[in-house]
Amino acid sequence: MSDRLWNSPEPDAAYDVVIVGGGGHGIATAYYLAKNHGVTNVAVLEKGWLAGGNMARNTTIIRSNYLWDESAGIYEHALKLWEGLEDELGYDLLFSQRGVLNLAHSLQDVRDGVRRVNANRLNGVDAEWLDPEQVKEVCPIISIDPGTRYPVLGATYQPRGGIAKHDYVAWGYARAASALGVHFVEHCEVTGLEVSGGRVRAVETTRGRIAAGRVALSAAGHSSVVAGTAGVRLPVQSHTLQALVSELLEPVHPTVVMSNAVHVYVSQAHKGELVMGAGIDAANSYRRRGAFHIIERQMAAALELFPCFARAHVLRTWGGVVDVSPDASPIVGLTPVDGLYVNCGWGTGGFKATPGVGWCYAHTIATGEPHPLNAPFTLDRFTTGALVDEHGAAAVAH
Repeated sequence: MSDRLWNSPEPDAAYDVVIVGGGGHGIATAYYLAKNHGVTNVAVLEKGWLAGGNMARNTTIIRSNYLWDESAGIYEHALKLWEGLEDELGYDLLFSQRGVLNLAHSLQDVRDGVRRVNANRLNGVDAEWLDPEQVKEVCPIISIDPGTRYPVLGATYQPRGGIAKHDYVAWGYARAASALGVHFVEHCEVTGLEVSGGRVRAVETTRGRIAAGRVALSAAGHSSVVAGTAGVRLPVQSHTLQALVSELLEPVHPTVVMSNAVHVYVSQAHKGELVMGAGIDAANSYRRRGAFHIIERQMAAALELFPCFARAHVLRTWGGVVDVSPDASPIVGLTPVDGLYVNCGWGTGGFKATPGVGWCYAHTIATGEPHPLNAPFTLDRFTTGALVDEHGAAAVAH
């Protein structure tokens, strides 16, 4: 009897659905295809190890307080799924609803924040506007000194936001999907898509050709590379997004703090390390390591907000490859190639959306039509002009 949480067999010659990318989105999509739609002849192909890409490299923040109705819809759906996910999967995800603060450092930040709070409430998303003293009550270690370079003038607050353990999320979904018959094929890089007669027929991989009735791309920063082999040009750019963790500390940071103006966001993991994210590196890149100048700015910003971290030591840094669309919103749906589906453009928002996009993407693949929640995020919005501009609510510089 194997003690593996999921199966990783030799690939079959053909599948009803092949999902390219074994990160959180790919795994969750496979699970909901099997659970919600009874589609179990599914293979998830991952060029490395399962959930070893961006899923293993993100900062684990979960929230749904986005500005526009379309974004609030899919992220709030995801958050509601998060709230019951441990029970559904029968797996501890270390899901902690400790609240998320988005800081305001200028009068324009304040106006934007209050506007977003009101928009959130209209969409049924929990949101509050806090003044500096109330911010201090939620997070006692933050500095609200008005003499700092970027003083805290207030913050939006979503009490239901929080964090989860990224690895556990992937493992829980993979375990459940595997039990339903899904194949997870690791160390299997997709090198091309076979298209004839306007329809996708198969994927070419480092482990041979695999025929497919439908192919669903979920490869984050490499989505444009894979789609390009089928002649589909995606309007996304790939950038390095880096993060770091500190040494283990006693519990000192009770919530999640994000700041777009100073490009840092900070939480404390269950083990005790501080987890810090930064803004994206402006250069287009597929590399998975950070740049020193961004780390330096990130640390300067963190120490202005949290002077008590001055003696903490950085334990390690890393980078992920994020895919950013022109309107900072995802692309989820059909492509001009029959049977080929795409899920990309999440930028820095991919992890928090995992259950929601898995649910909606599975519906799209199984039915051939977008789910109502991902219908606004079709590829053709870049020709119709129906953009969903979330640059402000994305909360970091992208």
